[in-house]
Amino acid sequence: MIGRILGFYFARRFASAVALIFLSCVGLIMLVDFLEMARRTADKDHVTTSMVALVTLYRAPAFTEQLLPFAVLFGAMATFVVLSRNLELVVARAAGLSAWQFITPALIIAFLIGVFATTVFNPLSANFKERANQLESQMFGSSGNFLSAARNEFWIRQQSIDGQAIIQAAASSDSGRQLSSVVVYEFDHADKLTERVEARSARLEDGVWVLSDARVLVPGLDLETYETYLIATNLDPMRIQDALVSAETVPFWQLPNAIHSAEQTGFGAERYRLQLQSLLARPFLLVAMVLIAAVVGLRVFRFGGVGQTILGGVAAGFLLYVATKLAEDLGEAGIVHPVAAAWFPAAVGIIVGVLVLLNREDG
Repeated sequence: MIGRILGFYFARRFASAVALIFLSCVGLIMLVDFLEMARRTADKDHVTTSMVALVTLYRAPAFTEQLLPFAVLFGAMATFVVLSRNLELVVARAAGLSAWQFITPALIIAFLIGVFATTVFNPLSANFKERANQLESQMFGSSGNFLSAARNEFWIRQQSIDGQAIIQAAASSDSGRQLSSVVVYEFDHADKLTERVEARSARLEDGVWVLSDARVLVPGLDLETYETYLIATNLDPMRIQDALVSAETVPFWQLPNAIHSAEQTGFGAERYRLQLQSLLARPFLLVAMVLIAAVVGLRVFRFGGVGQTILGGVAAGFLLYVATKLAEDLGEAGIVHPVAAAWFPAAVGIIVGVLVLLNREDG
């Protein structure tokens, strides 16, 4: 087995390389984002430089989450290439160590980084992203969490003491508590349509939807109008908010509740299931990145062709990332099961990396 001192040495080299690349890219991203946000708000007198800087800070964690796999890939490649160039890997091999032994510290560190990113960094990123959305709403004068930009209309299914109701709305604001251009189809417990209600707006209160300027049509009766019309609901403000927010703004620990809320309100829960599975698979995706980098770093410099090998490793990493995004799109569309969409790229990356290393090490 690899010695403790040598193992910590390899782990420290890998962790420092990943941290350096990660922080450098984060600084560059924040600078570009700050300049772009300053350009967009140049004609708004109420927006100060401190507000732009704060929005940039809040938006940064969401961007850097996407950057993490590449930071691990490039950090591992840099570590292995430098160790190989300095002949430290040659000395380690001469001492009887195999490739599996001196890449194990990097695999452990990558896995721990993935666990930290999922359990700690993701909730922080989701919280900061929500704050960034609120600040942007103040800066650009739009309602927070306004969903009409994301979709033309949406539907809510609910169950109450009166039976089932299906609510159609053109837009939502105030985290889903306020709806506009509302149409409600109410059914009794036998699933028979009892009434159709059109309203200018609807407000979610405790146990009831309060509809304004409502027109009620009951089969067999004349159309009636009401200034205020009440419809019972089993939804509470927290549940409707969980069902309407973007999956990226839901912290890892709250995703199970978001899935349950989306199912209760009739929204598709695939995006939340996919987000949960993607976060669970993140540590293994980072392990796959280290294995791909190890294929590059094991090449001895005196054999030549290192440049082409590095480019191949970079291309393999990008292909794995593209495959991950493609699988996520298919999973969100419901074409592929969320578990398969989230875990397939990581599993393929690990299998391919292990097979190549086995071929190079053991023939």
